[in-house]
Amino acid sequence: MFSTRRSVPARSLGGLISIATLLAACTTAPPNPAPKPVPSPQPKPQPTPQPPVKMPPPVAPVPSAPGQLPPAPLFTPVAFDALPGWQQDDLRQAWPAFMASCRALGKKVDWKAPCDTARSVDAGDGAAIRQYFETYFVPNMVRAADGADTGLITGYYEPMLHGARKRGGAYQTPLYKVPDDLITVDLGSVYPTLKGMRLRGRLVGKTVVPYGTRAEIERARLPGKELVWVDDPVEAFFLEVQGSGRVQLDDADETVRIAYADQNGHPYKAIGRWLVEQGELTAAEASAQGIKAWIVAHPERRQELFNANPSYIFFREERLPDPSVGPKGALGVPLTPSRSVAIDPSFLPLGAPIFLATTEPAGEAPVQRLMMGQDTGGAIRGAVRADFFFGFGGQAAENAGRMKQRGQLWVLLPRPATVQAAR
Repeated sequence: MFSTRRSVPARSLGGLISIATLLAACTTAPPNPAPKPVPSPQPKPQPTPQPPVKMPPPVAPVPSAPGQLPPAPLFTPVAFDALPGWQQDDLRQAWPAFMASCRALGKKVDWKAPCDTARSVDAGDGAAIRQYFETYFVPNMVRAADGADTGLITGYYEPMLHGARKRGGAYQTPLYKVPDDLITVDLGSVYPTLKGMRLRGRLVGKTVVPYGTRAEIERARLPGKELVWVDDPVEAFFLEVQGSGRVQLDDADETVRIAYADQNGHPYKAIGRWLVEQGELTAAEASAQGIKAWIVAHPERRQELFNANPSYIFFREERLPDPSVGPKGALGVPLTPSRSVAIDPSFLPLGAPIFLATTEPAGEAPVQRLMMGQDTGGAIRGAVRADFFFGFGGQAAENAGRMKQRGQLWVLLPRPATVQAAR
């Protein structure tokens, strides 16, 4: 239903150790072949059209067991004409987000030439931007292993809370810094097949054990690790769901950004889904607005509801020099409202352009636009899955809370990388 921003995949200790043991015996894929040089347009600051590139056929994985049908290919190359609304999208609005992605991707072999060329494109010329993407990229329809080409599209936003540096009065709910005893192990440093996965816990003697759940942290507290105190425990919980936000410090007359710093290592569970499982709400009612209304009606069960999600987020404080700039996502660049999405990086390359076709929150009007996959989330799992960043403010919160639509994704890959990505 909702997802935690900038969190890495959460796994239990035992599960990850089992996975690591199994995968250690597997062979890893060979490195990508060196891409062919991509000529920069000369002399005009526009991309030079290249000869048509023959689309490589999708490559299906080998069945894992005799008699079992092979999974559907993750990527299927298509023409740009196959993207619904591609010609109608104002790509000038997506260009700043793409250039932000290039700041992070431009040093990678497959991305260097496209990102170098992008600097010469006129950001105010929509036709030139469209020609650039059609010259240097190939769209690939994304499918799940079962062949499904549609999936869940949710939304998130940057909330505003009210708080203080010191506890007192209405400010009784702490937002915590990362605890000193939280240990993070990079599993990729031991097992390359687990690259990007981390194990979290704490030391008891010489043994690493799971870190406390939400319920355990709430009972024990973390004295001395309070970052700020806020006046609303419900909004504090939803700040964890969003992963970052702003806090107006009423005792310091300033606004700071509270950003994701780490997580306790327990898997995220959506409290909306828990309410549906308990028969308290229907699936249609389990929006942010519906959940908050249920809490108002059942204040005595608020902590029970929150504890249904064992995941707990720790924060760090950041300055807010320009309120118009969004928070940083997992890619390390600021998110752009309505042009950034969170994706599952185990399926889609972080930072890549993603063409999204879905509908408006709780509506049927089409939303068809080029986005950038610049973020991740604890609940964003699967190939055809995305979380739409709506930005900051009341309207963004309203839209994000109601966003639970079906949609399709196409990832735009640099032309030399298409064959290897399909494999």
